[in-house]
Amino acid sequence: MEGSILLGAGVVIAAIIAVRVAHGTGLPSLLIYLALGLLLGPGGLGIVFQNAGLAREIGLIALAVILAEGGLTTNWRLVRPAVPVAVVLATVGVGVSVVALAACVVVPLGMDWRLALLLGAVLASTDAAAVFSVLRRLPLPPRLSGVLEAESGFNDAPAVIIVAALSTAGAAEAEGQVGGQIVDMVLDVLLELAIGAAVGLVVGPLAAFALRRIALPASGLYPLAVFSVALAAYSGATLAHGSGFLAVYLAGLVLGNARLPHRAATKGFAEGAAWL
Repeated sequence: MEGSILLGAGVVIAAIIAVRVAHGTGLPSLLIYLALGLLLGPGGLGIVFQNAGLAREIGLIALAVILAEGGLTTNWRLVRPAVPVAVVLATVGVGVSVVALAACVVVPLGMDWRLALLLGAVLASTDAAAVFSVLRRLPLPPRLSGVLEAESGFNDAPAVIIVAALSTAGAAEAEGQVGGQIVDMVLDVLLELAIGAAVGLVVGPLAAFALRRIALPASGLYPLAVFSVALAAYSGATLAHGSGFLAVYLAGLVLGNARLPHRAATKGFAEGAAWL
């Protein structure tokens, strides 16, 4: 236990130093994180991690935390004019990206359509962590930065749904039901997005209403409550077969722009959790 804690603390400290180095050099901190992972892995210190299922679960939880922080720290007044464009980019734009990327590999590599579309879906969405951590430091026009922030918060949901649908499309393809599979996939995307949006837009306002009226005994409890509510929106939407990523982002967006007690502490806590 003590050795694991020491190693974990050392990795976190090294990652924090990497952020400072990246900030000073202008490099994205994510690139340094990748280098740190290579250093720790089999080619470096020799740490072997081959549990794909656990890696997937950790990745999903980490993305939910990052999207919660993105919503909590997004200024609705700045992104509101950009929402229609961001929604189109996060839905139609993702679909266009999937098809365009698939077309680039089908002909030269001879890959079948399903694997090509799956590859396109994996690569289609912009990375929320990169957008929130990198683009917010750039002197971009407010409308452009609002579009990029909102789109990066919205696009994970349809991309994940498309990946999941294409990953299970083999049986339909074998039975010659490709057309029906595509129609079902589109309907599934729309339904999951609708459920996720509904959950986020219900949980966020209800939690904001409750937190404004419940006097908690310590200021440090408000960040925990807000963050727990955002993650509850993610889990609730997922259990309802909706998009948990859209739900957690919208719930965080509502809570981050509500007049809650100790807002600064809440946003600081969220930023720390997202960095971790």
